[in-house]
Amino acid sequence: MELAGTEPTKIGQLRMAEQVASALRDRILAGGIRDGSSLPKQDQLVAEFGVSYPSVREALRILETEGFITVRRGNRGGAIVHAPDIGTAGYALGLTLQAMQVKVPDLGAALSTLEPLCAAHCAARADRKKTVVPRLRELLIRSEAAIDDGAVFTRTSREFHDAVVSYDPNATLRVVVQSLTSLWSVQEEAWADAQMSRGSYPSHGDREAAQHAHERLLESIEAGDAESASRIAEEHLTAAQRVVCRTLKTTVIDAASDRSRKRFRRG
Repeated sequence: MELAGTEPTKIGQLRMAEQVASALRDRILAGGIRDGSSLPKQDQLVAEFGVSYPSVREALRILETEGFITVRRGNRGGAIVHAPDIGTAGYALGLTLQAMQVKVPDLGAALSTLEPLCAAHCAARADRKKTVVPRLRELLIRSEAAIDDGAVFTRTSREFHDAVVSYDPNATLRVVVQSLTSLWSVQEEAWADAQMSRGSYPSHGDREAAQHAHERLLESIEAGDAESASRIAEEHLTAAQRVVCRTLKTTVIDAASDRSRKRFRRG
């Protein structure tokens, strides 16, 4: 016996909405709808898919909840597309780890294991002198110029680490480790800002040591010495994280705060 009311209609609308959301999601993931562009207007979607306006609105709500679009209201409104990127992956990973109450040092330990692999892979690239080395040298120049400004130096140094990982030729490893580095960067930058406000940011000598470690890492990558690159990266990461984790050793990873979410979007 069917229940009285409009339940069958609602179920039908939901099913149609899920089909529309699935089709649009597939287009976004395949690059058929570019990041930052707008989805077709609701009138066009209704005509294209042959569904009702409530089904289209529900499909948009599904995609917005998943983070694929942002719906803007008003005369100049519309659905703006957000293709998944490293920030998206880092944010999702961060939310999972935060829900599990994972501490910042645990994240650091994972990076200390995986990032040196990326450094070694960069050193093994046959084209490293044309691709990897120029970018890393550019970042070294920028961090050297910022060495007297602790917070800026931290951000620029993080870019150096991000770049090393971004040149790993293995796409799966690259995305996994980039997600971890984006999440670590959010934690470390918040830590750096807090330390600066308290006047307790690591000394100029500590920054010089980090800069020197990056220089040595670049030299090993340029020389094609994968073993040395891995070792230097691991030693540097362990030393740098020791400073951060001294303050954050009992701190749960933060991805959900407004501050952290803004940093993910910025990246």
